[in-house]
Amino acid sequence: MVACRMKETYNEHQSVLLAEVLDNLAINPNGVYVDATFGRGGHAEAILNQLSPTGRLLAMDKDPEAIAYACQHFSSDPRFMIQHGSFADLEKFVAEQNLTGKIDGILFDLGVSSPQLDDPNRGFSFMRAGKLDMRMDDSKGVNAQEWIAHVSETELARVLFEYGEERYSRRIASAIVAARVAKPITTTDELAEIIKQAHPAWQKGKHPATRSFQAIRIAINHELSDLELGLKQSLEVLAVGGRLLVISFHSLEDRLVKQFMQQQERGNEFPAGLPVKHSSIQSRLKRLGRSIKASAKEIAMNPRARSAILRIGEKLS
Repeated sequence: MVACRMKETYNEHQSVLLAEVLDNLAINPNGVYVDATFGRGGHAEAILNQLSPTGRLLAMDKDPEAIAYACQHFSSDPRFMIQHGSFADLEKFVAEQNLTGKIDGILFDLGVSSPQLDDPNRGFSFMRAGKLDMRMDDSKGVNAQEWIAHVSETELARVLFEYGEERYSRRIASAIVAARVAKPITTTDELAEIIKQAHPAWQKGKHPATRSFQAIRIAINHELSDLELGLKQSLEVLAVGGRLLVISFHSLEDRLVKQFMQQQERGNEFPAGLPVKHSSIQSRLKRLGRSIKASAKEIAMNPRARSAILRIGEKLS
């Protein structure tokens, strides 16, 4: 259990696809669950409300602010435990509780939380001026300002293209590198303006810096590599019949999740044309239903839910 440091105020956060998550976790009141992305505890609280006194919920989060919130609001519940860290260490965390192979359900709610986006000091948003940070865990690692100051133009263009799917990645990378020579780039609004000036065309109603900010954030936080590790480890810690739920917010995340579930459902891969018995395939996961998106009603109440996609799998072996 982490040491708790209390804080008094937090921005409101609405949990996305809450009812759908609860329905598809198929919660056993006496079961053991993992919230791999605690955030501000909306999903965690709803799960705890369905657990008996013998049920348990393990939670994780990179963000020290999320840990502080958990300590303030959840530390008195003996069924709850939280770990400060990435879900890339999921298997280690569960093993330390002697619960490997005993987890009934895991939830990954990916992306940036509303409190992170709304706090200009965290540097995730281009909508208001703030420090150019972007770290999920701002207690360690290289922040966005430092990264932008030293990254090569070639690597920057690659990140913008691969992680932001930005078609003008080279043009934007060149502009950023030129601007940093003249003056260090230290704030979100400075970076956003450089990108805006370099961008020849953008989608109506969408800020031209949207894709670039996403790309830099993903690179800074190793989001996709951590997700790959977390997904693989989820199958090691889940019990047979346990549920894996993943909410993603952009195509890169969702594609990775979809491909992982498809691969685990197909099982072992054999050379084309090789006769294989069905018993040799050894599928580890069964996908349950189609992907789920937020309803029009939820999107009207919480616009950030519009890009959310929930995928569900059940461990077979």
